[in-house]
Amino acid sequence: MAPPRTGPLTEGVHTLEVDGLALRYHVHGTGPVCVAHPGGPGIAWEYLRARELERRVTAVYLEPAGTGGSDRLATHPHGYTRGLYSRHLAALIDHLDVGPVHLLGHSHGGFVAQYHALHRPDQLAGVVLYESAPANGPEFGEEMIRRAGEFAAREADRPDVQPVMDAFASIPAIADDESMVAAAKGVLPAYVADYWADTPRWTRLREALRATYISGLDENGAPDLFDDRRALPGLKVPALVVVGRHDVVCGVRWGRELHELLPASRLLLLNHSGHFGHLEEPEGFAHEVASFVAAGTNR
Repeated sequence: MAPPRTGPLTEGVHTLEVDGLALRYHVHGTGPVCVAHPGGPGIAWEYLRARELERRVTAVYLEPAGTGGSDRLATHPHGYTRGLYSRHLAALIDHLDVGPVHLLGHSHGGFVAQYHALHRPDQLAGVVLYESAPANGPEFGEEMIRRAGEFAAREADRPDVQPVMDAFASIPAIADDESMVAAAKGVLPAYVADYWADTPRWTRLREALRATYISGLDENGAPDLFDDRRALPGLKVPALVVVGRHDVVCGVRWGRELHELLPASRLLLLNHSGHFGHLEEPEGFAHEVASFVAAGTNR
């Protein structure tokens, strides 16, 4: 086993100042460094903790600006663009001072990770696009609605499905932290492959979720939409695309499209997972991600 890391990579909680903001990050595990960016935007980092992966890598979990214990922008809840998050990632990676690292982005964090990989490939040995998508405009929203409808039809006999669909319907009206938390908790049963196979476990995750309302608008009130399809074939770092077969948000369609667009990628399809493969199939997820990181580290 590798010796414990010191300095900015000491096990535990750290704070880094970037652009006058205090950003919090957490270090767990030993091995090559993998920086992890959570999703949402606005979902607190704890849900992304991958304990099996930490047996094989040093996981550095960032709390993005505006989320959890990190400071908020003066324009909060607006201004949290991919460019801003990437700039903060760049500062964190420089601060770690270990050379190129691997970057794992989950869900909206995957959108940020692919932006960072396109704009700062010099900082990365590889990128893990975990439940990501090549674009997030109307087509993305339509696909999520379609997949949520499939979930509702599949689980139609369950009396507690309607509140899940009501939570999906509430998403456009989210306007504060309270409604963000309620929506995140409400839709969670649709985010795993089989919520009702182990309801107590997923209920614990659901109850523990913390979230901050991030508008998805830039500082001028314009939506931070993107379409990376033309840029992704030029990605200069190796990529691992991870997708759960039953994910209703960033599902197989998007994972396959990313894989086909990227010049040097591998597709990991988790057959028994929804949006949280690191929790639904922890051993398989950890093995494949750690193998990808090890290969890139030794390259």
